[in-house]
Amino acid sequence: MELLLIRHGRPRPEESATGAGVDPPLTEPGRAEADLLGRYLAAETGPDVVYTSPMRRARETAEAITARSVVPLTVDDRLREFDHGATSYTPPELSTAGPEARRTLWRALETGVWGAHTFDPDEFEARVAAAFTDIIAAHTSSVVAVVCHSGVINSFLGTVLRRPRGMFFQPAYTSISRVAASRDGRRQLLTLNETSHLQLAAVHEPRRS
Repeated sequence: MELLLIRHGRPRPEESATGAGVDPPLTEPGRAEADLLGRYLAAETGPDVVYTSPMRRARETAEAITARSVVPLTVDDRLREFDHGATSYTPPELSTAGPEARRTLWRALETGVWGAHTFDPDEFEARVAAAFTDIIAAHTSSVVAVVCHSGVINSFLGTVLRRPRGMFFQPAYTSISRVAASRDGRRQLLTLNETSHLQLAAVHEPRRS
């Protein structure tokens, strides 16, 4: 089967004064990115099924895919990002934090620390691995889109590539990374961080005078 690992579209920054965890939606540019992704996948004949993290930025991206390709959509809580429950969210691309703060983000999968938020990196790695194991076992001859987050994608691909635990690349918004997978445990990375749908849109965008 073929897995399409998709990072969500561009979300807005959000903070919670009450201490409750934040769950920001997509911005207008993020919704446009997600729509381009949905159109692109539909033109490819689309996935057979879509899985998504329960977090809003992922769900809204997944819904843009199923709006174009009418296929089942399944929410899997195990695909949520390590920042689940955090009281603030700043997209890494918008962060004005210094180099050390950025290094902290890149080490989060190793340390379990992301700003003021903490999590168990062993539990995170285990639940992500379990989610993908179950998805692969349930769809042995299908194309499956999994809409999730940078940390989730890095965690799973790190096991595919047999890398030490940690972030090793920054997926672009709505990017696609493709993995061939079989129930017997074989995994092969086919492509990494595809953004063809965004590049084609930029090429065809009318020029402003």
